Amino acid sequence: MRPDPGEVEAGLAQLEGYLRGRSHIADAHAEAEAFADRLPWLTTAQRAEVVGCYVQDRLALTRRLLEHVVGRAGELREEYGARYELLRRRLVCASVAVLLSAVALSVWALAVAGLVR
Repeated sequence: MRPDPGEVEAGLAQLEGYLRGRSHIADAHAEAEAFADRLPWLTTAQRAEVVGCYVQDRLALTRRLLEHVVGRAGELREEYGARYELLRRRLVCASVAVLLSAVALSVWALAVAGLVR
């Protein structure tokens, strides 16, 4: 049995998210290590604590930023969806008005030509 393409796509997206997350954690650790290297007077335990706190703060910041971006994307989706719906309604109304005008003009032209009474 072949897997559903939607499931495959969702699985790949989940895997990509996991790999991006792991990469971000690795970057945070590397930055934390570089920061701790600038503090040579720290003991081994202090250095480990500084690195751990740095990584936690960096990941918390990233989470807040991502939540903000996701929230804003939802707001924009709603805003642009509403704009699209309004434009669609205006286009339909304008199309109906043009069609009715063309019919009225045709009837008038036929009446003037004496073909319709």
